[in-house]
Amino acid sequence: MMAVKKGDKVKIDYTGTFEDGTVFDSSEKHGKPLEFEVGSGNIIKGLDNAIVGMEKGIEKDVKIPPAEAYGDHNPSMLKKVPKAQFPPDKEVKAGMMLRLQSPDGQQIPVKVAEVTETEVTLDLNHPLAGKTLNFKVKVVELA
Repeated sequence: MMAVKKGDKVKIDYTGTFEDGTVFDSSEKHGKPLEFEVGSGNIIKGLDNAIVGMEKGIEKDVKIPPAEAYGDHNPSMLKKVPKAQFPPDKEVKAGMMLRLQSPDGQQIPVKVAEVTETEVTLDLNHPLAGKTLNFKVKVVELA
């Protein structure tokens, strides 16, 4: 059996869960395995590193701290925006997710952290920032 090494193209089946067991993502949800080049930086560092040395068909449980996933929650990524900038017919509530458009046209998911009479505080951190992530991973293809 060949072991996975940096530079290999792999396909993995995975299920990602939080510490409480709640599933936040899976290859099943996307309807196909995740395909990427190991060590290319296309997936979070902790998962990329965990795949190295695995063999096809073997399943592994991996626990990834925030530093090797989406980083810690950064308070400087909280931005206050005048409430007047939001459409008056759309009610904005704390906890809801919005999509903003960046200057280059990309859609960015942001969470509404707080709403006052005059301001809306947006959390621009990645939704998984500050969280320890658990993955059940299986290499299904190795090229």
